[in-house]
Amino acid sequence: MTPSIEAGVAPRRRAGGRRPRLDAARILPPIVSVLAVLALFELLPRVGIVSARQLPPSSEIVDTFISQLSTEAFWRDIWSTLQGWALGLGIAIAIAVPLGLALGSTPLLHRALRFVIEFLRPIPSVALIPLVVLLYGTGLTSKVFLAAFGATWPLLIQVIYGVQDVDPVATDTGRMFGLGRFQRMRRITLPSLLPYAATGLRIAATTSLLLTVTGELVIGAPGLGHSIDLARTSAATTLMYALILATGLVGIVINSAFRRMERRTLRWHPSQREVAA
Repeated sequence: MTPSIEAGVAPRRRAGGRRPRLDAARILPPIVSVLAVLALFELLPRVGIVSARQLPPSSEIVDTFISQLSTEAFWRDIWSTLQGWALGLGIAIAIAVPLGLALGSTPLLHRALRFVIEFLRPIPSVALIPLVVLLYGTGLTSKVFLAAFGATWPLLIQVIYGVQDVDPVATDTGRMFGLGRFQRMRRITLPSLLPYAATGLRIAATTSLLLTVTGELVIGAPGLGHSIDLARTSAATTLMYALILATGLVGIVINSAFRRMERRTLRWHPSQREVAA
């Protein structure tokens, strides 16, 4: 009896012993790479390879960023940017998901609208800025329009592919067992669609943020992009880089949040089990 108990306990101990090394292997490379980049940007202006007026040392940029955390204007810019990002992404979801379901499940409709989609999808949102300014001015609506336009396409394409990738044998089997259209959609189509939609949503979230900041930068709508442009025009180079750093951190937080949501939602999917392993 004793050997069998010990044999059952030993693997758990070994697995527990390996976990810290696995976590270190995941955490250390990003930390080392970030420290290396910071050291590089600290060294370049210090040794005179680039002018400190054009690229301040990373330590000064980080200090300025930390000082901005205590200012009301900084958090007001963060809120304005996140507001435009969320509205743009929400509109993109409201358009892309039902339209993608309709196009993916109706081949005739997909063929009819395919040319229109392929024509509109490659148009850069920045190219629409003159039209957007004429229609909506330089406020919140303009940057929301740009964000929604750019974020719609990756999500729409992924939803279409997800619906079209449903196994026809599974659909026919569900029909043979008397499942209605709604039940087939819930039990067969949605599980096949979710991995595609999750990837499209994560890409759309990042795209929405990029175009929100771009709209603020070019149009002048309130937010981080507008403050970056103001710092540039006033020769506040260190502040400009600090705000760029803040924008990058916001993007990392958003992408990480959607990745975590994707892993939790798709725990049952083989791709997520491979990532967890």
